[in-house]
Amino acid sequence: MIYRLYLLLFFSIIQCAFVNAQEILSEKNNFTRQDTLRGSITPERSWWDLNYYHLDIKVDPDKKFISGKNTIQYTVLKDYSVMQIDLQPPLHLTKAVQNGRELKIKHDGNAHFINLLEKQKTGTTNTIEVYYEGLPKEAVRAPWDGGISWKKDKNGNHFIASSCQGLGASVWWPCKDHMYDEVDSMLISVNVPKGLMNISNGRLRRVEQYTDSKTYSWFVKNPINNYGVNINIGDYVNFSEVYNGQGGRLDLDYYVLKDNLDKAKEHFKDVPKMMKAFEHWFGQYPFYADSFKLVEVPYLGMEHQSCVTYGNQYKKGYLGSDLSGTGWGLKFDFIIIHESGHEWFANNITNKDMADMWIHESFTTYSENLFLDYYYGKEAAADYVIGTRRSILNDRPLIGYYNVNNGGSSDMYFKGANMLHTLRQLIEDDEKWRKILRGLNKDFFHQTVTTQQIESYLSKKTGIDLTEFFNQYLRTTKIPTLEYSIENNELKYRWTNIVDKFDMPVQVRINGYDQWLFPKSDWKTMATELKIMSFEVDRDFYIETNKL
Repeated sequence: MIYRLYLLLFFSIIQCAFVNAQEILSEKNNFTRQDTLRGSITPERSWWDLNYYHLDIKVDPDKKFISGKNTIQYTVLKDYSVMQIDLQPPLHLTKAVQNGRELKIKHDGNAHFINLLEKQKTGTTNTIEVYYEGLPKEAVRAPWDGGISWKKDKNGNHFIASSCQGLGASVWWPCKDHMYDEVDSMLISVNVPKGLMNISNGRLRRVEQYTDSKTYSWFVKNPINNYGVNINIGDYVNFSEVYNGQGGRLDLDYYVLKDNLDKAKEHFKDVPKMMKAFEHWFGQYPFYADSFKLVEVPYLGMEHQSCVTYGNQYKKGYLGSDLSGTGWGLKFDFIIIHESGHEWFANNITNKDMADMWIHESFTTYSENLFLDYYYGKEAAADYVIGTRRSILNDRPLIGYYNVNNGGSSDMYFKGANMLHTLRQLIEDDEKWRKILRGLNKDFFHQTVTTQQIESYLSKKTGIDLTEFFNQYLRTTKIPTLEYSIENNELKYRWTNIVDKFDMPVQVRINGYDQWLFPKSDWKTMATELKIMSFEVDRDFYIETNKL
């Protein structure tokens, strides 16, 4: 009884974590003007295309204060004279300058509208500098509430990190804060007090030494989404190794607190194992030019591109527990595997609108299953993903509301993974399935995408019309139910609790023999020569059954 109560408490905590993930997953039906300004491609965003950022800031840990500027290079797509830049209070956008001339700014909550004095001619490339300062939102329970974590390590040194998925990068720096337009490349320069290091995305370009501080400049060569940009400040030490992967020699760098160096060297052996498994399933790591880093932070962790953050306390599983309840979840460090899986799904393939966040989370949660498949076999992987079904809520559809920065249900994790596991069964060809996953990452390489693009791609490559399949699992909370009855040597069956025209086949075992059924909403009858002594549905299909 005590064990059952412990499990109930544990999974309640886990569900709360996912449900509260960065408020983006919170249930919301009434949206404001600020939601629209944040979540839509406004006229003040659509006329210009991002090319380059240089984020140049100073972080004052004692005052919890950030100041600096972002230099933004862009290409003009059509004539327009007002630019939207996003920055969330209590930070202040203090000034905007173009070609030495200060510009007028209209402030509207999180959105700031800059009136440009010079004509913006289609096809030209221009630059603007925006200056800001203030006390950014402090993350109380990162990464789920977002902002800056201002902590100290056990030796009293400052230990600081950003996390902002859903809430938006504009919580700590000024930018074009919408997922549809990724900057092509970026320089991140962060000035920190003497004795501390800042670790950010990409490769370290230079370190500038001053009397009482240092500036660390990191260059990101590949396109990057805004929430993937991060700062991590602490008393770090570094160790590294080289992984010989599908794209050649890949630098794997690890930044940890000094006191954790020895345990990190042992525990982070999951990283090259992860890279080998995911390059097998998903294709070449997408960011060889920017390397791969795992950086210790004072919160659980997140998928920052080429700079994955880690705070799982050097434990296997999720903080030492198995999300599936099968034991397989303790074979790997959840944060290393899950957050690194996002390098393919979130950072390489990125949703254009937050409503389609399932593309990030469903495929990445499913990647945990594929990691186990690679090292422990198909049945172990199935045990794991099926075990996570007990945490599915079926409270809301996986897809959220469009153009208002709203995500769907937290079920995009476990339900989404089980949806993909079911799709694998329909294909009946594991090598074909692997080629499809690799094809996704190749054909949508460094792109922002919509749900419709992913659905169409999977239908085309599988050769199966998946329209109703995705309508069922993504757009409703209904789990298809196989209703059946058995009388002697006759089986009657049909689908209930389904969307219109849902006709997914399902594999069953009758008298010990596997075979396919092709149910629809109307009753079907199958007669056999022998009496039906046993009947069971393949557990790999995420459905329910109802025997009459």
